[in-house]
Amino acid sequence: MIGRLNHVAIAVQDLASATALYRDTLGATVSAPLPQPAHGVTVVFIELPNTKIELLEPLGAGSPIAKFLERNPDGGMHHICYEVDDILAARERLKAGGARVLGDGEPRVGAHGKPVLFLHPKDFNGTLIELEQV
Repeated sequence: MIGRLNHVAIAVQDLASATALYRDTLGATVSAPLPQPAHGVTVVFIELPNTKIELLEPLGAGSPIAKFLERNPDGGMHHICYEVDDILAARERLKAGGARVLGDGEPRVGAHGKPVLFLHPKDFNGTLIELEQV
């Protein structure tokens, strides 16, 4: 059901500093910051030959990333994103298998302009999973 790894997301306190670290220290190609108000984050994508790293900074008071950073003040891995061909079929298969879909269970448009869903970390060995339709 799942396809290739789309990205690994890292929550950061300071997006500009984290972007500079990847760009200047590691020599990575980085995108411009992209505010995602519907998700409460601003993101930067680091392009790698085989996948992407997504840096997440809180946007607004109700950001779920802010809560994560309260518990993890140094930041850290927030989620991993896998591609799926049909997000609704994937959702139904996962729910039938007992996995919990976060939020209202309906896909939302993610940072790549494609439908995404998040799966409860307690159902996946403590890791928040994002599914993105390709």
